[in-house]
Formats: sequence, structure tokens, C-alpha cells
Amino acid sequence: MVLQTPTSAKRQEPLVTWEKLPDDFILPDDPVENIQQPPLAAALTDALGAANRLNSQMLIASNFGLVTTVDQKIVVKAPDWLYVPQVFPVAEGVIRRSYTPNLEGSPVSVVMEFLSETETGEYSVRPTFPYGKLYFYEQILQVPTYVIFNPLEPILEVHRLQNNRYVLQQLTAEGRYWIPELELFLGIWYGTRLGLTSNWLRWWDESGNLLLWSSEQAEQERQRAEQERQRAEQERQRAEQERQRAEQERQRAEQERQRADAVTNNLEQERQRNQALIAKLQELGIDPNTLS
Repeated sequence: MVLQTPTSAKRQEPLVTWEKLPDDFILPDDPVENIQQPPLAAALTDALGAANRLNSQMLIASNFGLVTTVDQKIVVKAPDWLYVPQVFPVAEGVIRRSYTPNLEGSPVSVVMEFLSETETGEYSVRPTFPYGKLYFYEQILQVPTYVIFNPLEPILEVHRLQNNRYVLQQLTAEGRYWIPELELFLGIWYGTRLGLTSNWLRWWDESGNLLLWSSEQAEQERQRAEQERQRAEQERQRAEQERQRAEQERQRAEQERQRADAVTNNLEQERQRNQALIAKLQELGIDPNTLS
């Protein structure tokens, strides 16, 4: 399905320029629209970091201003999650307040919006200032991948820019979408993170392996450490059992030696008594060999 933006033969195409944001420009500080948005965005970034898929050249942010100048008016949109593959570094000690594509680095590759009900909402194609989100991402920024997610339904849509229009992509057999800019699949996963049970957006790699959150990796490491501790304890117990068996064998061998020594001593004592008896008989003039 192609999402059509309104066109008019009389309306001129907007003039888009990429200009430095004035230092005194006050960026909008709109609050997030529901409590789920920050955790959803944080979870997406956390999984990428835990999988070592982030680097210092990227810009990944949530509720962060994307800036452009359209018909000499500054326009700022702050998607719930965005990905830029390469940005120019800022000066030491400077905090990046916003991002102007092309001027400060490469174009924006992926934007995500978590569904809300506002006039210039996720599906808005309003082609005039301050512009609807869909129109702005499609026609002004021309972001290749636009994701819309409703965690309550749940519904996930991935739109790809084709011939300057967003086209709704089809799910894979596993119920996921391929995001080429990140070389990952994106899908819905229901479960609990940091005490919040909900529908989450999760990443899967090309082989279908789920990218774990850092908390899940930590839990896996804890379980592996516990398994290693249990294996070590089992090895210690087996070694102790072997030591005890060896000690028992030593003790049995010692008992056998002592019994053998006792028998030898008894035989020696008997031999000595016989020799003494023979000697006594010989003193008495009796030949022991004649005794029956």
C-alpha cells in the first residue's frame, strides 16, 4: 500500500535547505505522550549496544530534534526513535542539542513513531507548516524507513520510500520486517523488561537470533556463572568422594597388611616354640624325629 500525500498543481514544491540552527533558537520541549514511549525507545537502543552494534559515529536518539529549514521557516520534528549512520563530531565540551541532516552528517536512515492521537500525528500528511509527520519524513527529510508502532493493539507498520512515496512493507513468515539500514529484523515481542510487561519492539539478526537486552545478557551470565559454580561444586564433591574411596582402600590395604603381619608373627612364634621344644628334647637326649 502506498501512502499518498496530497498534491496540488498550483502549489510549489517546498524549498528545503540545511542551515545551522541559531544558537538562541529555543527547541520545543514537548513531554512524551505516554509512559511507554521512553522505555520502548531505550529498549531498542539497549539491545543494539549489548550486541556491540553501536559506534561513536552513529546518532541514535529518542525524542530528539531533527531540524531543517523549509521555505525559510525552521521546522523541528522529534521522532520517538531515530538512527543516523554517520554524524560529524561536535567540539569537545559541546552537547549536541539537535541534528540537521546533510549539514551535520549523513541523512536520517530510520525514524520510528509510537502511536498517539494528535493533529500532526504519525499518519499526518499535512503539507503546510508545521507539516504532518508522515509528510515531513517522506517529502522533506526523505527518510528511507519509517516505522509506526502501536503497542496497545499491537500493530507494527514499516514503510519504505519508493519513488518518493512510502510503501507499506510485508511481514516475513516469522512476523517481522527487514530493516536494511541496520541489517536487522524488527518485530513485536511480548514480555517484561525492568518490571514493565508490554508489547516491545525487538531486533533479530539475519539468522533469526534475538538480540538480547543488557539485562538479559546479565541474567544469562549470572546463570552461566551459577552453572559453572554448580559444576565446580560437583567436581569438588566427586574429587572428595574419590579421596574418601582412596582413603578407604588405603585403610583396607593397611588392615590386610596388619592381618598378614599378625599371621606371619603367629607363624614365627610357633616356629620359635617348636625350635625351643626340639632343643629341650635334645638336651634330654630324646630324638624329636622318633616321636610320633
